[in-house]
Amino acid sequence: MIKNAEWLFFDVGWTLFNEDPAFEDRLRKIARAANTTYDNVYETALNFYKQNQKGDSVAAKLLGVSLPVWQKELETLYPDAVQCLEYLSGKYKIGVIANQSLGTEQRLESCGLLQYIDLVVASAEEGVSKPDKRIFEIALDRSGCRACDSVMIGDRIDNDIVPANLLGMHTIWIRQSIWRYWKQTNKAEEPDYTVDSLSELCGIF
Repeated sequence: MIKNAEWLFFDVGWTLFNEDPAFEDRLRKIARAANTTYDNVYETALNFYKQNQKGDSVAAKLLGVSLPVWQKELETLYPDAVQCLEYLSGKYKIGVIANQSLGTEQRLESCGLLQYIDLVVASAEEGVSKPDKRIFEIALDRSGCRACDSVMIGDRIDNDIVPANLLGMHTIWIRQSIWRYWKQTNKAEEPDYTVDSLSELCGIF
């Protein structure tokens, strides 16, 4: 149990939104452009994700094709996202710290999540992206919360867990994405908790 937590900060992609359909779309487009199979691209990408690298980008480069544009409209809310935030917002302040294109707040409103969220800090509006610690500092400053009284919840060790740990935030790694294969190599990469779903996350609080 994380004691004295006042604010819970969430990533967006592969944390509140399931990006699997957009990821699969990208891999299929890489396969078509490279005249190879989806399975070949997936296995190549997966191999590099297991080496803590962004496997889709590496696979495209190895196959000599451009990385296809990410189709955000294919992303969907995880089925337990609304229930999770509704529950947690009754006990904590809820924030978002995310690398997202313009319009994150409007997107969260359109899917019914914004009513449970007290603060949105997104890279496009702030001009700074994770893992730069400044985007976390912006969120802490605007929330008025000390790092030690906050929790960062995200799917990426490099973007979410490491910078939050270095600032003294509590951290929870939610393994819902292709980044679940990350191999931790040092203390800064160790989250306080690891969960596999938003429903499981609620059990911690």
